[in-house]
Parts: sequence; C-alpha cells; structure tokens
Amino acid sequence: MNVGITGIAYALPAREVPTAELQRSVAVASGLMLPPRMFEQATGIKRRRMVADGEYASDLAIDAATKVLADTGVDPLDVDLLLFASATRDMAEPATAHVVQAALGSRAHALDVTNACNSFLNGIDLARSMILAGRAKRALVVTGETPTRAMRPRLDGLAQARTAFAGFTFGDAGAAVLVEPVATGGIVDVDAETHSEHWSAGGIFGGGSRHPRGDEHTYFTGDGHRLRRIFETIGAGLFERVALRTGYGWGDYARVLVHQVTLPYLDHFVRVTGVPKDKLEVTVDELGNTASASLGVQLARVRPALETGDRVLLVGLGGGVSLMTMVWEVS
Repeated sequence: MNVGITGIAYALPAREVPTAELQRSVAVASGLMLPPRMFEQATGIKRRRMVADGEYASDLAIDAATKVLADTGVDPLDVDLLLFASATRDMAEPATAHVVQAALGSRAHALDVTNACNSFLNGIDLARSMILAGRAKRALVVTGETPTRAMRPRLDGLAQARTAFAGFTFGDAGAAVLVEPVATGGIVDVDAETHSEHWSAGGIFGGGSRHPRGDEHTYFTGDGHRLRRIFETIGAGLFERVALRTGYGWGDYARVLVHQVTLPYLDHFVRVTGVPKDKLEVTVDELGNTASASLGVQLARVRPALETGDRVLLVGLGGGVSLMTMVWEVS
C-alpha cells in the first residue's frame, strides 16, 4: 500500500507585526536602548503574524483543516483519525485535538502529538503508520502554533536577553494535511535522528509537573547558537543515510523544504549541505519561526506548482533535540 498527502492548506492570523514594532515594544517595556533594527538584522525577519486576544492554537488548526476538507471534498465524518500535531496546545487537558474535532463535526479517533518543531512531521508519519497498520483509512493531521505567546514582553538585563532572544524569532500559523492511501508515490521514505541528552538546550519549561505554575517558565528560554551547533554536528549523517538508502541527490527533488528559524541560519544550512537555494521556499523573513507549522506552510505554498512524480524532501529540526526527514512523491 502507498500512503500519501492528498490535501494541504495553511492558516495565518490576520494581525501582522513588523519586527521593528516588536523591538520597540520590548525596549520600552524593558527600559533598554537597543540599536535600531537589531532584531531584524540578527534574524532576517521583517515581520510575522501574531494571534489576537481570544484567538488560540486550535483556531488556526480549524481554519486550515476546514480549507483542506473543502478543497478535497471530504466529509468530516469520513475522517477516522485526527491528530493535532503541534508544539503549542490550548490547554494541558483535554487534548486540543478534541477542540478541533468538535468544531469540524467529525467523530474520528482524536489525540495530540507533541515533539517541539517536529510535531507536524511526526504527526504525518504516525498517520501513515496507522494507515499501513490497518488502524485507519483516512487521517487529518493539523497543527496550530502560537509561540509568540512565549516571547518575553520585557527583559531584565543582557543575561536574560541572551537566553530569551531566540523567542523573538517566533510567528504564529496553522496547517493541515489529509493523509490516505494513494495509487502511486506518496511518502516513500522517513528517517529521524534523536539526541535527547540536549533536551535542556532550549524550550518552554512551564506547564508540566516540573513548573506547573508561574509566568517565569512560560517564556521560551534557550541558547540559539548552541542549538545550531548541535544540529550541525548530528545532521550530516542523516542526509548521508537518506541519500544512500534512496539514491536521491539534490537534483532528484523538485523542492527541499526546511524548518526555518532565522534567515542567517537558513543561509548557513544551504552552505553546509549544498542544497540549491532555488529549491527552497523561504517564509521566515515574512512569517518568522512558526514552529511545527513551518513545513506545512511551505508545502501548501509550493503544492500548486508540483506535478505528478515530483519529489519533495522535508527537513525538520526540533528541540529535544531531533532531526527528521520525509520524502514525498506527488501522486
């Protein structure tokens, strides 16, 4: 059986915030004098979308899911597996998948899948696996990311600025894919590399049993440079394995979609891996780091130009840390 992606859509909040405006807000709240355009020059991010008050991760997922079902003509009741695969969720309990399902009117087996910025790719892989195992026939995988709510509104000095700065790359977005059996192509290869000894390098450490309450742990904290060094160190072997196993080089892919944190990091990825830059779909400059929705947004944007038989390599990077690749051949 071949299993592939048969529908894809994304959703963005209406509110657009220029990076210069974000920097001014943080500087005023902190009482700091920051160099002009410091945030933008360091990240390459000009603007990003941010949810409004009363707008949640589930809302972005519902918007994207509604578009996918409408585009494919699939009745919500014909979906038998619904995965909310996101680093963000509406609440600790119940699973945000139930909020999405209630809005869509489906009755599928519903659960959350969470693995930082690799959540959406993990969700697609899990959906494919359950279909291959005979546990589902058609899956809807959705994500809704609102990481901008984990940005510190003010800074208490330079030391805190260093650990909080990666949070100022965030933007909000949602995405959804329909996953089901296909006649040809589909998801033809999946690989992952996990090095959990680096779990403390960055994250949002509140909301669980370690720090169940208190604002201090609800903001992103981490070392962006350390995370980059880790990914560089462990990533080379993954790409070599994929190439050896599939026989595909960069020229065999119509597009190469990479999780995007900052523009300088994406440029560095191109230099290190040798991937042709024209195969990328650059979104980080206009949308920021949209966590697990990053690859979903990119895939939805390139889909109209893809033809049957085209291959797409998706590359995920997630805190924890994990790397993941998925090769999708258009059916």
